[in-house]
Amino acid sequence: MRAPGAPALPGGISVRLGRHTRVIDDGAVLVGGSPIRIVALTPRARSHLDGDLVTVTDAASRALADHFLDAGIAEPVIESLPEVSTALATVVVPVRDRATQLARLLDSLGGLRVIVVDDASVDPQPVASVAARHGAELVVLDENTGPAGARNAGLARVTTPFVVFVDSDVVVEAGVVPLLLRHFADPRLAMVAPRVLGLDSPGANWITRYEEARSSLDVGHEAAIVRPRSRVTWLPAACLAARVEALGRGFDATMRVAEDVDLVWRLVESRHRVRYAPEAVVRHDHRATLRAWLGRKLFYGTGAGLLAVRHPRNIAPAVLPPWAAGVLLALMAQRRWSLPVAAGLLVVTAWRIGRRAPSVRHPHRLAARLTSYGFVNAIAQGFALLLRHWWPLTAIGCLVSRRVRRAAAVAVVADTTWELMRTRPRLDPVRFALARRLDDAAYGAGVWASAIRGRSLRTLLPDVRSRR
Repeated sequence: MRAPGAPALPGGISVRLGRHTRVIDDGAVLVGGSPIRIVALTPRARSHLDGDLVTVTDAASRALADHFLDAGIAEPVIESLPEVSTALATVVVPVRDRATQLARLLDSLGGLRVIVVDDASVDPQPVASVAARHGAELVVLDENTGPAGARNAGLARVTTPFVVFVDSDVVVEAGVVPLLLRHFADPRLAMVAPRVLGLDSPGANWITRYEEARSSLDVGHEAAIVRPRSRVTWLPAACLAARVEALGRGFDATMRVAEDVDLVWRLVESRHRVRYAPEAVVRHDHRATLRAWLGRKLFYGTGAGLLAVRHPRNIAPAVLPPWAAGVLLALMAQRRWSLPVAAGLLVVTAWRIGRRAPSVRHPHRLAARLTSYGFVNAIAQGFALLLRHWWPLTAIGCLVSRRVRRAAAVAVVADTTWELMRTRPRLDPVRFALARRLDDAAYGAGVWASAIRGRSLRTLLPDVRSRR
């Protein structure tokens, strides 16, 4: 909920219930959000819900729309958001020896104010020439500070209310910046990011085709509020639009990986809103060689240790309520009692959820549905633990245990099949399955390396806790 005295949503904007929000009991109850929740609406609140829309017209509708946005139950209707002049934004581009990519990016940013930060290029002249040719302000750093430090150096020169950080190997599609700026009609919004897809490449190979479907920078096709333990937990710094006054000290310049995740989580901890807006799209150069691709995945994994120090409550590889952890352990045991015990835990959980939803007309029917969602989510997290975060232990276990081999085989087949159906890659199933396992292995190796370096298992331990 909005704190007393906090900026309010302006009149005239509308929010629409999300695709995963269910309306039950003739509109008296909503089920959705991230994490999922049950929301009972008063008759007055229901009067402001027109189908799946709430339009801000008075204090009551404003409070309802604000609550829906905060809970992740609804998304802003882009057409209802006022336009914001691009003169109110400055683009900051960190670069190091990528003059050709920089020129391509600046070509796509025609008409916008741009600050290029040369992060101690080995050959700075080509970068300076490209910046001058495109009329961009150039900031030259004497020492290489990494992307976070370079972005901060550019941020220090920004005099506009909004800043757009764009990496030099990105191409911004037409209309993206104006669209992102419209989201700042929400006064609590601190940051918004577009969807990051791959650049079309005539020389595509099996690695780039896998990345087209399953890039680490692509967080999906559905709009979402961004925060830890939700459906979308972070945003890549390839392209980020932000409200300057909300950024404070900006990125953590001591981090050369996961600095984008850290910034997002700090903004959320400060009670700001962060959004993912996939209706806006930018294009990114995917790595096309096996060595470079695996190296980048491993590098991303090493960020887990840095985040564990700064955000210890948010870095767990899996978040499970006790009943879900119990179901996973029972199924992993693969004993005669495994299925009855798992089924019993599911029945008890559904019964308990039903008791907590007295405002729902058919609470146990809804509880059964929510329990099934939780069960599927728990299985998916269990597969991720086996194949991604704990794969070294899984590999050792496969050498000595038939049960571990069976569990790993089921996880591989189920995970690959689901991802093939979900992403529809331009790649045959065999090479997709191979790329999927290499992706998980490289990232998981980075997580283990960070855990060993930091002498802490926090990045590898699931979070099992009761929650309402």
